[in-house]
Amino acid sequence: MTTLQVFTAVPTYYNDKAGMKADKAARFHAALAEGGIVPGDVLVHAAYVLNTASPEEEKAVRARTGLTKELERTQAIGALGCCFHPGSAGTGDPERAAIQVGEAIRHAVETVPGTARVLVENTAGAGKTMGRTPEEIALMLAQVPADLRHRTGYGLDTCHLFAAGHDIASSEASLKAVLDRFERVIGEPPAFFHLNDSQHPFGSNKDRHALLGEGAIGAAPFQWLLADARALAVPCILETPHDYGEPADDDAGADSADLRMMHLLRTWTGSGAT
Repeated sequence: MTTLQVFTAVPTYYNDKAGMKADKAARFHAALAEGGIVPGDVLVHAAYVLNTASPEEEKAVRARTGLTKELERTQAIGALGCCFHPGSAGTGDPERAAIQVGEAIRHAVETVPGTARVLVENTAGAGKTMGRTPEEIALMLAQVPADLRHRTGYGLDTCHLFAAGHDIASSEASLKAVLDRFERVIGEPPAFFHLNDSQHPFGSNKDRHALLGEGAIGAAPFQWLLADARALAVPCILETPHDYGEPADDDAGADSADLRMMHLLRTWTGSGAT
């Protein structure tokens, strides 16, 4: 287990003014070193409330500012990049919303120098939620100038793919076809994967995670994915449920569900999955 996903601020707020103090970043790097994780294998997840696709100008501007601050904090800790949910077009036009999301990405990478990337996460596609298809993600990323394109990208959440109607579960060939299509349309492979089973059936558009092999996706598709070269090259992050809520402050024990997931991943890969 050599990768990590973190929040750099409380994810239920915009955090459009929150910075990252140098001493806090230093403590984080010390903790990473102790755990044997390099900063480049760390992924930051942006706040859930950022809706860069919003048709309401005030919310869209604040979300754009929040995304920029997410990238600033990500750069401060030396992480690979920050992933974010594009948000919902609401009453607006989806194509216009995708372009608006891309403009927010462009603003972030133009404002914050460095190497940290802004990474679009695919979505389950409920309502007018953006990022369900490779075409929508490609349109977002097309708004970024060519000389900054290397600081952007996208990642794929397995639960979101399945819920959005992308067939990753019927066969290894169908899973490969989905990954091939995203790579072909967007022009590059994913920069990360979120490994989550789904509580709800195929095409439900519901984003509800389940433990690997215990949901509607099943165990086999994760074994197929972990054997794909695209998964071997990038961080694969578990976002599966825990067996208990908030642990006590003095509880240093591991969560039993996490232990079960780690055992499965090591069994499937024959060594240690990241």
